[in-house]
Amino acid sequence: MTSPHTRTLRLLTANIQAGSSTRRYSDYVTRSWSHALPAGRKRSSLDAIATLARGHDIVGLQEADPGSLRSGFTNQTHYLAQRAGFNYWSHQPNRRMGGVASSANGLLSKLEPVEVQDHALPGRIGGRGVLLAKFGDGEDGLAVAVAHLSLGAGSRMSQLGFIAELLSDHPNAVLMGDFNCLAERPEMQVLYQKTRLQPPGCVVPTFPSWRPDRAIDHILVSSNLQTRSVEAVPAAFSDHLALAMAIDVPAEALR
Repeated sequence: MTSPHTRTLRLLTANIQAGSSTRRYSDYVTRSWSHALPAGRKRSSLDAIATLARGHDIVGLQEADPGSLRSGFTNQTHYLAQRAGFNYWSHQPNRRMGGVASSANGLLSKLEPVEVQDHALPGRIGGRGVLLAKFGDGEDGLAVAVAHLSLGAGSRMSQLGFIAELLSDHPNAVLMGDFNCLAERPEMQVLYQKTRLQPPGCVVPTFPSWRPDRAIDHILVSSNLQTRSVEAVPAAFSDHLALAMAIDVPAEALR
């Protein structure tokens, strides 16, 4: 039972693969055209993701197309906000591929953020970023960051160090996204040492979606926030499962 001094928030993070369909490793080759062209069932996939997102309060998106040829010039974050009934949304275009496809981080929220910041992340190859949304007033307010980290450990180390600096002064913080690594990797330690973010309480594999055996999508919460539940759920036909979590947040962090 929720205390009158806390509020339960339902969180979701999903790498939506721009609405593309990947059901087996061979699809990366045989369906590679769908990652560059506006064909396939992207709209129906987005509608399925909207149905999933609707039951949550704050949603972090990775690999949402911000409106390139691949998506039929549809801003997928905006589309999902409208279809799923979110009044507040923001996106961060961070990678353009060959002039026909773009990728973005996205944030959907039923709570009005006080501020949303857009930060580029360091790395050997550019094109990664983090969105930081702040709810409530002052340093005790809830801070929610959405990120998509690099494949290389060296770049991830730099990126996680940057994110740790962003969140170091926030006692009520959430970091969610596609980390491209397990939570116990050495480069993850900077988060646990320099912020109040805690390692996940359980391992929930999210990749590949058709036979998940790697937990590389995470929702990390600070020690002030209590996790009530966590589960992996399909994000339409993306190659990642989405990760859903319910947390209890101090009421004063949302004022």
